[in-house]
Amino acid sequence: MRRSGILLAISSLPSKYGIGTFSKEAYEFVDFLKKSGQSLWQILPLGPTGYGDSPYQSFSTFAGNPYYIDLEEFIANGWLTKKECEKYNYGHINFVEYSVIFDAKFTLLKKAFDNSDISSNKAFASFKKDNAEWLDDYALYMAVKYSLEGVSWTEWPEDIKLRKDKAIKKYKKELAKEIEFYCFLQYYFYKQWTALKAYANDNGIQIVGDIPIYVAMDSADTWSHPELFDLDENCNPVKVAGCPPDAFTALGQLWGNPLYKWEYHKATGYEWWMNRLAHTFKLYDVVRIDHFRGFDEYYAIPYGRKDAVIGEWLPGPGLDLFACMKAKLGKKQVIAEDLGFLTDSVIKMVKKSGFPGMKVLQFAFDSREESDYLPHNYDKNCVVYTGTHDNDTTRHWYDTLARGDKSFARRYLNIKTPREAVDKLIRAGLGSVADTCIVPMQDYLELGGEARMNFPSTMGTNWKWRLSKDMLTDDQAERIYKLCRLYGRVKR
Repeated sequence: MRRSGILLAISSLPSKYGIGTFSKEAYEFVDFLKKSGQSLWQILPLGPTGYGDSPYQSFSTFAGNPYYIDLEEFIANGWLTKKECEKYNYGHINFVEYSVIFDAKFTLLKKAFDNSDISSNKAFASFKKDNAEWLDDYALYMAVKYSLEGVSWTEWPEDIKLRKDKAIKKYKKELAKEIEFYCFLQYYFYKQWTALKAYANDNGIQIVGDIPIYVAMDSADTWSHPELFDLDENCNPVKVAGCPPDAFTALGQLWGNPLYKWEYHKATGYEWWMNRLAHTFKLYDVVRIDHFRGFDEYYAIPYGRKDAVIGEWLPGPGLDLFACMKAKLGKKQVIAEDLGFLTDSVIKMVKKSGFPGMKVLQFAFDSREESDYLPHNYDKNCVVYTGTHDNDTTRHWYDTLARGDKSFARRYLNIKTPREAVDKLIRAGLGSVADTCIVPMQDYLELGGEARMNFPSTMGTNWKWRLSKDMLTDDQAERIYKLCRLYGRVKR
């Protein structure tokens, strides 16, 4: 079935409190998607963001981001007052100021917890029991982390860093209230997210979510399960993740994530991965697996390097992991993020998996060579995007395109004036044979470079853009609906 969707992060939704949340505005966006004839809402990872505010560097691969909790529920419960919530500064209305909302939001969340008498809530007790496998470690990790002024667990006192039994018992006792607070946050995150997802599904909208291939070094996952990762006896990395130098980055990309001990994972029947994937498929209807080529082979950089120039390619688990997933979890909807330079073995792996790969139209117009991203080269089993969260907005991309590439794009897309460029690129995606077309909300709004979500390999300016409420008009929804229906992507 031909279908279409919109890419918009939860953080980018309008809201009163400095960042998008699971508030009424999120439900209104679902209504907008339905009016627009969409089948999919693609979001970014929902985990609690760590260093650099990136959703791809999370404190946990299982936990949810407390920023997204809607405070209105606590006001309705009588645990907070509207006046209390409105007295704080939440930063700029058009972009997220993480350092500002951190102080305000956590102060209010803590006050709601103190007023909640949550320990007597039977549903909360059931949630803790059902999620104990990851929640116990995560809540302890967060409580210890903030008792030690937020430093990475690799800098903790050795007894708790190495999870000595005596230290675990000591911190659990000393930080019991703080541990309960982090459980409280996860309970309300999942309560509110489950309700929003159900509303979307009831309205014919499936959620597309991301699963990053790697976890952050500073995460509950790495601290609680060091045996899963390539760490030495002191829990320091031996090698870390990244990408080698290429035409765009002379020094490569040093991500710094710990690498997996794939032989250990295979020996356990990929138990941790199966738990992670099962959890992810509860969160989302469709899962986009980030950096899919890393399952074929991955780039390993010696720990301590300042760049990614020196490293080596090592074999990943290949399709063995996904055969295990199918056997244990059944057939699932997956998108393989297969962007970048692909070797023959990666191409074969994607094809054998049966998962649709990705086509990004902004990558198609290299005037020097024929590109697989040009629509006439697609087959049906793929997902086409104008751009992703890592790309510029299409408006700014076209305006700054090199002369030769712009000339090619004009001829290929039949662009007569610059104002037509965004519309023509969207139409190229919607009109292609690709089963699925997903367009960032910024492109439907034809916004410029100020609305870009992420500049890869940079920090400090990313993950900030937000919608203003007046952008989601009925006229805009009707325009999108008519476009998608024209190209057969709306259910009749």
